[in-house]
Amino acid sequence: MIMKNSLRSALNARKGTIGTRFAFCDPDLAELIGDTGLFDYAEFSAEYSVLDMKSLYHMARAAQCANLPLMIKLDREGQGFWAQAALGAGFKSILFSDIRVPEDIDICHKIVRPETPNIGGKMGVKIRRSSLSSYSPEEYLKDLESTLLCIMLEKKSAIDSIDAVLERAKEKGVDIAQWGPADYSLSCGAPKLMFQDDIFSIEEKVISKCIEYNIIPRAEIAEVEQAKRYIDLGVRHFCIGWDRFILQSSLIKMGEGLRRLTNNI
Repeated sequence: MIMKNSLRSALNARKGTIGTRFAFCDPDLAELIGDTGLFDYAEFSAEYSVLDMKSLYHMARAAQCANLPLMIKLDREGQGFWAQAALGAGFKSILFSDIRVPEDIDICHKIVRPETPNIGGKMGVKIRRSSLSSYSPEEYLKDLESTLLCIMLEKKSAIDSIDAVLERAKEKGVDIAQWGPADYSLSCGAPKLMFQDDIFSIEEKVISKCIEYNIIPRAEIAEVEQAKRYIDLGVRHFCIGWDRFILQSSLIKMGEGLRRLTNNI
């Protein structure tokens, strides 16, 4: 059964959205996030993880049980194959990393958009998991067109030519843009820049430019309190937390607390 893309519906209704990230490829994570009923979607950060097609299928099945749309963040080198594999599994959003020049937007657009005369993508009919038992050409095309096309703005070359990149993004129907301070700092030859106050003005420029070009800016935050600054900048879409850091911080809190007690026994 093809799952409705409720994240697309939220964007069409101009509602703010919240998501969370996970890197462990266990489908239990997608199920656990969905069962909270609190998130509009979950992002599988495949760029930092391991994956295979079977894992993507299991994640999508688990998430569908809770009506939770899934996004996948892809590594640049394998993005064409894995984007189409994720869509075939039932993922509803693709986040492309390492955008450098406007032409990169063209490539991303062709990967996820259908190969029809009016759209001009390269995605054909792939009757995989979500449409195996209920394939209809109209529903398949409608579902494919609902896929969210998202990009990372994280390279110095992209930020230096931000107007040209966002003009192409607007032309090609990019839905969401995510600022990436770590890769930006590295591409500037200053890896520690991401921890310095100088990075804020660059981030704010990216956010204001996205709003100017009608591309939704999303903010990644670690704590709820960090959202206020972004809301003041006009951001209405957030991704909070990451399974690795959530687990690590909880383990540290429990371990340190119990260690202090047991050291005095």
